[in-house]
Amino acid sequence: MIDMTLPPVIAMIIFVIGCLAGARYRHVWKAEGPTWQLWLYGGIAGAAILTVAFIPLAS
Repeated sequence: MIDMTLPPVIAMIIFVIGCLAGARYRHVWKAEGPTWQLWLYGGIAGAAILTVAFIPLAS
C-alpha cells in the first residue's frame, strides 16, 4: 500500500505556497486583472490548502 502521509516540513512548504498564491489571487482580483491569472492562482491556492487539509501528517 502507498504511504499517503506528508512530512511536517513539506506540509508547511505547501501551506506557505498556498498562502502566497491566495494573496496573489486577491491582488489580481482587486486590480481586475486577467481571468486566466485568477484561475491559475486560485487553483494553486485551492489545491495546496486541500492537500494539507486532507492528507495526514507523518509523525
